[in-house]
Amino acid sequence: MKRLTKQQKTFIDEYIKTVDGEAAARNAGYKSKNLKDMAYRLLADELIIKEMKIRLNVHIKSLRVEKGYVIQKLLKIAEFSLEEEDITDKEGNFTGKRKLRDTSAALKALESLCKYLGFNSKLEEGYKPAKIITISNLDDSKI
Repeated sequence: MKRLTKQQKTFIDEYIKTVDGEAAARNAGYKSKNLKDMAYRLLADELIIKEMKIRLNVHIKSLRVEKGYVIQKLLKIAEFSLEEEDITDKEGNFTGKRKLRDTSAALKALESLCKYLGFNSKLEEGYKPAKIITISNLDDSKI
């Protein structure tokens, strides 16, 4: 059975620290002219991927973060981001309009929450996909 070399193990350690394949390859002692390609090949190697998953799982378990804590934080981020705030002009005067704080952060938090809770992207039984109607495809029969 194929085993990891000492240099490959060092690459994994460096990659976990930096999340930069080129830097990890350089720090592991690879002497290729194109370290980016070397890192790409290393990160595509099934044995390296397997070892990296094992090490990352050990790191995650050592953090001992409770699932409830993660869920609470993601919900707080989503709720805060979806709160409305006043829109002001350049002088700081209230315009009478309101907007959501940060919809992209809210969507990202909700997407992470769904992944964390194991929701899949397949439609649940009984739900139909929403039809998007825009001004460009709106006609009297759809009103």
